[in-house]
Amino acid sequence: MKALQSIDSTLPVDQHPERVWYTSYGSNMHLDRLAAYIQGGRPPGAAREYPGCRNPAMPARSLPVELTGAMYFATESPVWGGGRAFYDPQASGRVLARAHLVTADQFADIAAQEMYKAPDVDLDLEEVLTKGRAVLGEGRYETLVCAGQVDGLPVLTFTAPWGMNDVEWVSPSAAYVRFLAAGLLSAGAWDVEAVASYVAACPGAAGHWSVPGIIDLLSEEE
Repeated sequence: MKALQSIDSTLPVDQHPERVWYTSYGSNMHLDRLAAYIQGGRPPGAAREYPGCRNPAMPARSLPVELTGAMYFATESPVWGGGRAFYDPQASGRVLARAHLVTADQFADIAAQEMYKAPDVDLDLEEVLTKGRAVLGEGRYETLVCAGQVDGLPVLTFTAPWGMNDVEWVSPSAAYVRFLAAGLLSAGAWDVEAVASYVAACPGAAGHWSVPGIIDLLSEEE
């Protein structure tokens, strides 16, 4: 198994980096899923086609990481059906994630597609890199979070402006759980049991998805 990459929790000095670690905790941990956001297309199981990034190069590296906080499922995804993954950095716990090394403009384009916007405008990262958080809007993934740095480059993700306990939790669909869990497994740092146990315990999945049920989904992936 791969060793986990530790994250330096201090914010990076460079506020205008050329490259960043886009850190996914949801279905974009899966490289096939991420490819639809970067190169365009429709991933298996999804109901939406994505335009892709202005720069279609896949990540230079992808690393397994753990974020401080909690992952939960809420709202209703028109792409997958069921709840989608959100990150609450203020909650206690740990979030299994995958950090993808991309250019800053690719991060902006991925974020834009998550916000249902055209991927054609760079993001001003100065606020999130100096404060650790930047709320760009009220939408589901319009809040940027910087969890620190790896190799001097910012570890960035996006989530909702609300907290985990401010919304109703919603069980995720089988297709969504399959992509999310398979992406975690392919990161190489956690085995099947650890991945299934983690996902099954997340708010929204807990009580709806069992460890054996998620293991069965992963066996279908093979």
